[in-house]
Amino acid sequence: MSAITLFLCGDVMTGRGVDQVLPHPSDPVLYEPYVESALEYVAMAEKTNGPIPKPVDYRYIWGDALDELERMAPHARIINLETSVTTSRTHALKDINYRMHPANAPVLAAAKIDCCVLANNHVLDWSYPGLTETLATLHGMGIKTAGAGENLTEALEPAVIESVSGARVLVFGVGMSDCGIPREWAATSSKAGIALLPEFSDVQVDRISERVRTVKQPGDVAVLSIHWGANWGYPIPEQHRAFAHRLVDTAGIDVIHGHSSHHPKAIEIYRNKPILYGCGDFINDYEGIAGYEEFRSHLVLIYFVSVDASTGNLERLEMVPLQTKRFGLNRVSPRDARWLRDMLSRTGRQTSTEVILTADDHLVVETSRPISSGIAI
Repeated sequence: MSAITLFLCGDVMTGRGVDQVLPHPSDPVLYEPYVESALEYVAMAEKTNGPIPKPVDYRYIWGDALDELERMAPHARIINLETSVTTSRTHALKDINYRMHPANAPVLAAAKIDCCVLANNHVLDWSYPGLTETLATLHGMGIKTAGAGENLTEALEPAVIESVSGARVLVFGVGMSDCGIPREWAATSSKAGIALLPEFSDVQVDRISERVRTVKQPGDVAVLSIHWGANWGYPIPEQHRAFAHRLVDTAGIDVIHGHSSHHPKAIEIYRNKPILYGCGDFINDYEGIAGYEEFRSHLVLIYFVSVDASTGNLERLEMVPLQTKRFGLNRVSPRDARWLRDMLSRTGRQTSTEVILTADDHLVVETSRPISSGIAI
């Protein structure tokens, strides 16, 4: 059976300022402590990097990522959509609320997204009517979802993506309470919400294992997309590593797609399975916002993960560096590509992972080094 290539990335936040430059912007009113209009985020970005040609077409925000997607032709395109797609006016009582108008949802089709993971701390920013409309809008476009639903059964159900080779990609979505997801957002047997795990425990691993066993067939590639951890900082919490290792060891997970951090974090290849601890942001409206400059969060990565469909083992992990500018994704300079390589290799010492730079300024995980195994941490 041939290799399956996945497109994975960090948080895709098409609400707020990004929504305002698309053809059908929502009401820009915000309920944040210091910002009252989403248009202020547009103004900050333009002050920093120059005018945005509003309204932009739906391909604009993906920019040079579209060329890379065409080049690699991945079998499945999976994102963490950290935005409610809704016209709901009932906002959650929290500092930040992301919303994209449903008429702007074709922006996801422009990148041919197959699956939106919704188990995050923004999908219910516009309450339960917002979640219901988000699910209906995405499903109406033929985009699969994972990690949220009208009840717990739906939230735990994986998205199933069929590949042309006959192999399937199963995408399970979960959120952890350590990334700021309100506990009341957890789906139950009688209430909509997300698949929220309250703790890193064997009980939660068993819970995921049970779901995987019921649907995974020989030749399937199981992806666990998990929203966890703090927004800033490179060290990987030991409980994250231990949890990820147990998911590989006992739950049948082949790829762990971690997100929540606003910048890329270390990678681990554990028993031939890739663990992306934090993919960073991918699309957002943060240009011009001061603070945490040392993380250079405007530098983002596309992750192309190729695995053997018969074993689920990693064959190649290639990353394409891009940068956010005027709400679009653009190629980086060789200097920035080297900075990303050095950062990933430096932070990868914790996970015994080194990244090398190719002649075309792409990044590849060095797989000739010893692959970590079940050593206790």
